[in-house]
Amino acid sequence: MNTLTAKPIIQVCHIVKGRVVEGAELEYGPAHARFSTPALNLDELVWSRQEPGPAFDTPLEDILAILAETGKWLQRDPQGLMAQALENAIQKNPMHPRIMQRSYEMLPRIFDRDRLLCQIENELGGTRAVDGWYPVENLVSGRPARMRAFPSRILHVIAGNAPGVAAVSIARGAVTKAVNLIKLPSNDLFTVPAILRGIAAVAPGHALARSFSAAYWRGGDEKVESLLMRPQFFDKLAAWGGDSTLRSAKNYICPGFELVSFDPKTSISLIGREAFVSDEILAEVADKAAADATLLEQLACASSRIQFVEGSPAQVDRFAELLQQRMGFERPLSSAEGRPLASHLREEIDGLRGMSAYYKVWGDYQGAGVVIRSEEPVDFHPEGRVVNVVPVKDLQDALRYVNVATQTVSIYPDQRKTQLRDLLASAGAQRVTCIGGSGGMEAGLAHDGFLPMSRLVRWINDEG
Repeated sequence: MNTLTAKPIIQVCHIVKGRVVEGAELEYGPAHARFSTPALNLDELVWSRQEPGPAFDTPLEDILAILAETGKWLQRDPQGLMAQALENAIQKNPMHPRIMQRSYEMLPRIFDRDRLLCQIENELGGTRAVDGWYPVENLVSGRPARMRAFPSRILHVIAGNAPGVAAVSIARGAVTKAVNLIKLPSNDLFTVPAILRGIAAVAPGHALARSFSAAYWRGGDEKVESLLMRPQFFDKLAAWGGDSTLRSAKNYICPGFELVSFDPKTSISLIGREAFVSDEILAEVADKAAADATLLEQLACASSRIQFVEGSPAQVDRFAELLQQRMGFERPLSSAEGRPLASHLREEIDGLRGMSAYYKVWGDYQGAGVVIRSEEPVDFHPEGRVVNVVPVKDLQDALRYVNVATQTVSIYPDQRKTQLRDLLASAGAQRVTCIGGSGGMEAGLAHDGFLPMSRLVRWINDEG
């Protein structure tokens, strides 16, 4: 590479038990996107089991107050750390810059006190489980007993496709009073350190700040992971990511070291024939279905990629045409123009255009969105704002395409959710919502079929 055009090496800091560690001893990344990190000192990244974690006995009210102030700090960004993190994220992430900026603007609300209390109430049964040993009554034996949602030692392997993953992981680790080591993802090296520096700025030296470390190493590096991923150091491995990430992580799971897996998911929509009652209703349904399809530029697991539609061929094609048109609208979590479609997807779609007897395609490759109508789901993964519309005689016909990798199913009309939700759950789906409701997942509800906070603590009994 010409040294005159080579981009400078970006320096990434580590956080070690609340303390910022800087250095450039190690380099990673391709020639056009190099970054450096401090040397890894694995001994500093773990906490001894011979003593409690820093925040194990910190009152939850103190932690909630610090997190609320951290949210305000992130919004003010007095040191410019969030602005710098956003600038770097835009360079690494395929999401449109405006949508990335809006995603960052939403981060402070993840630390809102009422939101966190809702999660604690619904996922852990209330604050008493977090703050100490609470009595368990009405046991069959009549014996006295107490339980505690005891803090865990958690190694987080997070995804970098959306910055909210970083904030959510930190918030969950904080309110459960865990000790937390976060592996920085290569496509989001700055969000976690910026948030943790915010906690340290709001409460210097506090037990909560000392409960977090964050560092980068190459994913799958056995020299690092075989030493860290051990029950002598951690109770839980909270892993987000694709198939390869999770398969690598599972190699280290053993008694005493539990995997809490946020698996790769995909989502769909079911559109009933009621959508065709009038042109006005059809336009409204197509608009909401487009919002589901373009959520976070289709990088979110909840983005609808396949939409099953009840109707005649002419009706389904009319829906597909309206859907494609509305995918190009500006929305809070999707841009009007999007990004140009990747070459491998263009090749797949060009092949379908040549088989007009079986497929119909709406839209071009400039980023506003592409819709493909086919009798069965296409055999490639729709992404980059590509939606596959599949006609069905009855919405129940779509059940054969639902499995444990199906996260969200958005449905029109609303009343048909009641008819379909048990069938969808039995097939493997984890979330059912109204059309247009795929985004905005509520805090305090199940995530991917389980209650994360309940899985991230260790439930301990004191009996007799």
